[in-house]
Amino acid sequence: MEQLTGKNAFITGGASGIGFAMAKAFLNEGMNVAIADVDETALADAEAELTGSNARVLGVPLDVTSREQFRQAADRVAEELGAVHVLCNNAGVYRGGGLDEVTYEDWDWVMGVNVGGVVNGVQTLVQRMKEHGEGGHIVNTASMAGVMTSPGLGVYNTSKFAVVGLSEALRADLEAHNIGVSVLCPGMVRTRILESERTRPQQFDVADAAAREAAQSHNEVMNMAMHTGIDPAEVADLVVQGIKSGQFYLFPHPELQDAARQRMEELMASFGEADPQRLAAQQEYMAQLLPDDN
Repeated sequence: MEQLTGKNAFITGGASGIGFAMAKAFLNEGMNVAIADVDETALADAEAELTGSNARVLGVPLDVTSREQFRQAADRVAEELGAVHVLCNNAGVYRGGGLDEVTYEDWDWVMGVNVGGVVNGVQTLVQRMKEHGEGGHIVNTASMAGVMTSPGLGVYNTSKFAVVGLSEALRADLEAHNIGVSVLCPGMVRTRILESERTRPQQFDVADAAAREAAQSHNEVMNMAMHTGIDPAEVADLVVQGIKSGQFYLFPHPELQDAARQRMEELMASFGEADPQRLAAQQEYMAQLLPDDN
């Protein structure tokens, strides 16, 4: 999708952090932008800050876990901006703590936003993007935590690994419809992700004092690490480049490639040697299944 000027973007989690930076970057490209966020105060501030460019800005309140709210938001964007060409499923939350310390409430909240929010975005808008026939691009925000693990990140890891897998499948499914897909996998970025509890619904409150203490202790460590984070604008620039070039994996932190490589090397080494006879039989079966038309 080389030409962005005059196109419309829909960004969840768009009132702060990476989402807000993407909105700025898209506006600089001449796109109209709808920013959706569950934090309505931050949303109003973000809309006011972004308004004033030649392109249009629309702020839309949205809890990405609500399918009805997503439908209403998509209808409003269609009515006020027109067809969506770029969808950024960016909204996400964070909860730290070992898997022996977290609660059902932690699982339900994180998976509901980080995975369910992406599912709802795909289900709500992909069909509309196919129907307008103008092509487009989808960017799903995962994380380096979606390709490698660390102690105390189990719930978050699970959610982000799911987003990477969903995105890989989505790319294959949409290729024929001229809709590109990218999966964004940042490491530490200077955002408010560690303040996610500010938007945590009451029904997901944790009564277990030990679980709360474990999460707080982990957050203190992560807050210290956050000082090494990059600016969200760097991530947003990579997203724009990725959309234009059709790049699938977007990794803003090249310094983390060695850690990712270690995981992949362990994975590849675990396959062992292929059985030539079994491989030949499989190839013969696939050739019968998918005959060469030529």
